[in-house]
Amino acid sequence: MKLRLIFFFMMISFGKLLAQNEVIPLWKTIPNSIETSEKESLEQGAIIKIFKVKKPTLEVYAPAKNNATDKAIIICPGGGYNFLAYDWEGTDMAKWFNSKGITAFVLKYRLPNSKSLITSNKAPLQDAQRAIRWVRFNAKKMGINPNKIGVIGFSAGGHLASTLGTQFNTPNDFKEEALDTISARPDFMALIYPVVTMKDDYTHKGSRKNLLGKNPSKELIAQYSNELHVTENTPPTFIVHASNDPAVPVENSLQIYKALNDKGVKVEMHIYPTGKHGFSLAINQEGYLHTWLDRMYDWLESI
Repeated sequence: MKLRLIFFFMMISFGKLLAQNEVIPLWKTIPNSIETSEKESLEQGAIIKIFKVKKPTLEVYAPAKNNATDKAIIICPGGGYNFLAYDWEGTDMAKWFNSKGITAFVLKYRLPNSKSLITSNKAPLQDAQRAIRWVRFNAKKMGINPNKIGVIGFSAGGHLASTLGTQFNTPNDFKEEALDTISARPDFMALIYPVVTMKDDYTHKGSRKNLLGKNPSKELIAQYSNELHVTENTPPTFIVHASNDPAVPVENSLQIYKALNDKGVKVEMHIYPTGKHGFSLAINQEGYLHTWLDRMYDWLESI
């Protein structure tokens, strides 16, 4: 009986060990922040939601060595810049990428509604820039090609990903470390039902309010309307949206597609007739929406 109990607890401990992934703090000294009594919180419901992020991190998901390619991707979960849909649009996606031999990093980025921020709208991009710089700096020892590091974002996470893809050269306004001088340009970018524009016509009002405040200036709106910042140096891009999205109008994707195409950037877009918003892997969706993952894999193989 005693041996059975020992074996039982050994198996539990071993299972926990296998389930753990390395979590990397992004910063030694977090820029654009002040110390407050505010606490990060996690809500466990149908999905895991994380609120009030104070200490941004990267959670590492590595494929089995025999399956590994030299590509990597940083995942930006959505949540309207109010929370992070951490498993739904984060860790579940990381596991899918692992199944394709791609090392994935789930970014837990600071949310602009936190009282711990000085200039709230700057924090998400600061964390995304730092994330890609960290992965690029550590690429070789992780078996990653430093020129094959991409970003994917969902909904408001798609806004962050497209901000990184179009504004990766935004200068640092804090005391830099050597890491902060590395290029933050993604080598490829995937935008899934993304918020792109902050303009009144097609923006997601909740994301805009959380990121820019109730009455943002015209200059701030233009600064974070990413369709306006596409250049020839914006990375190759893959876009997915549903025509009947009631939350983030499909025009967000259409506008950035046009901007990318006009600049000669390699871009592929798939617009599905149904699916609404926030479909993630689309496993339980009717029809063929779930095949968007096949389309993305084909695209990843082509770049």
